[in-house]
Amino acid sequence: MILGAGMTGLAASLVSGLPVYEAEETPGGICNSYYVSPPGRARLSVSPPDGEAYRFEKGGGHWIFGGDPLILRFIEQIVGLKSYVRKSAIYFPKRGLHVPYPIQNHLRYLGPEIASKALREMLESRADARPAGTLAEWLRASFGPTLGEMFFEPFHELYTAGLWRQVIPQDSYKSPVDLSLAVQGALDQAPATGYNVTFSYPIDGLDMLARQMAERCAMYYGRKAVGIDVKRKAVSFEDGSCVQYESLVSTLPLNRMMELCGLNVDEGPDPSVSVLVVNVGARKGPRCPGEHWVYVPESRAGFHRVGFYSNVDPSFLPKSLRAAGERGSIYVEKAYRDGMRPTSKETAAACEEVVRELQEWEWIGEVEAVDPTWIEVAYTWSWQGSRWKAKALRALAEHNIVQVGRFARWNFQGIADSIRDGFIAGAAVAASRKDAPDVR
Repeated sequence: MILGAGMTGLAASLVSGLPVYEAEETPGGICNSYYVSPPGRARLSVSPPDGEAYRFEKGGGHWIFGGDPLILRFIEQIVGLKSYVRKSAIYFPKRGLHVPYPIQNHLRYLGPEIASKALREMLESRADARPAGTLAEWLRASFGPTLGEMFFEPFHELYTAGLWRQVIPQDSYKSPVDLSLAVQGALDQAPATGYNVTFSYPIDGLDMLARQMAERCAMYYGRKAVGIDVKRKAVSFEDGSCVQYESLVSTLPLNRMMELCGLNVDEGPDPSVSVLVVNVGARKGPRCPGEHWVYVPESRAGFHRVGFYSNVDPSFLPKSLRAAGERGSIYVEKAYRDGMRPTSKETAAACEEVVRELQEWEWIGEVEAVDPTWIEVAYTWSWQGSRWKAKALRALAEHNIVQVGRFARWNFQGIADSIRDGFIAGAAVAASRKDAPDVR
C-alpha cells in the first residue's frame, strides 16, 4: 500500500497498481490548486462552471522546473503544459529598491560603492577557502559581509525561522556563485542563472494534474494514518479502520513516519520549518511588482516571499477580470519553527498584518479574498554532523517501509523529480509482486 496521494504517491500507484491512502479528500498533497469565489470565503476543489474564482495553491507557488524530459512529456500528455521564463527580484522595503534575482549578479542596482565593496569581499572570501560548517558560515564565505548583512542573512533568518546559524548548507545551486557573472552584473546586464530560469505549469492547474493521475489509481480518501504497527505490518487510521500490508511505500515526512511507527534512533530528528501561506485576491496597487515572485529580507509581518500567481498566468484570476489586468492573485509565505503552529486567532491576525503591509507598500489595494493554508513540513534541514536521516531511513527499510519523495527522504526536489521518484519506486514494487499489473 501507499501512504500519501501527493505527486510521488500518485506516480507510484500508477505503475504498481497499489492502493493509495490519503488523509485529505482531494489528491495532490501540497501541490494542489483550489478556488475561492469573491466575495465568499468557501474553498472549492474545482473551478466553478463560470470560471469566476481566484485560483490559489495550497502550498504557494509550486512550479515545475527542471526534471527528466520523459517526465515532462508524461505531464504534458495528461494535462498540457505552458512554459515561462522566470522573473524574480529582491525587494528592500526601507529603500523601496527592487534588485533582480540573484542579487550577486546584479550589483549595479546597488550603486558603484556597494558593488565594488561586495565584489572585493566575494573575491577575498573565495580566496580564503575555509570550510563552512553551518549555513551562516557558508553564506558569509560565499558572499562576504556586505551582501550578507544586506540580504542573505536577514532573508535566511526569516526563511529558516532562525535556524540558519545551526543547520548545514544545502541546495547551494539555489544561490549560484560565479565571480565572472558577478563582475559582469556590476557593470552591465548579466544573463539569467539558477535552477529555475525556465519553468512550466499545467494549463488547467495543478489540481487537474492530480485529479487526472488519481483517476487512474485505487484511491482511499479521508484516511489519516495515526499509528503503524511494524511487527504486525498494520496501519491504523483516524476513522478507526486498520489495514495490513506486505510492503509499505510512504510519502509522509520522515519525522512523522518515525513517530507513527514508534521507532527511535540514537539521535534526535533533524529540523523542519512550517509555513503559513496567505493567499490573497485583490485589486493591484500602483506599485505592484511585475515579477513572478519577490524575496523579502525584512518585513514587519515576518514574511520572506511574495509571489504573484497571476503574473505567471492570468488564468489564476476570475474569468471576467483577466483581460483588464487590474487584479492580482497573490501568495505570501511566512516560516515558523516546527511545532509552533499559530492558533486560528493568531492566523487571522497574521493575515491582517500581511494585507496591511502589502497595502502600505502599495502592492495591493482593495482585497476580495484572503485564505490561509498551513504546510506542516515545508522546508527540511539538517543539524551539523547529524546522521539522523540515514539512520531513520535504514530503520524504516528494516521493517519493509520505503520512503519516497521530497519530505519522505528529507531533501529538496521539484514536482517533476517527485513524479520520477514515484515511478521508480512503483516499478520496483511492481516487479517484486507476482500479482502486479502488466505495466509494459
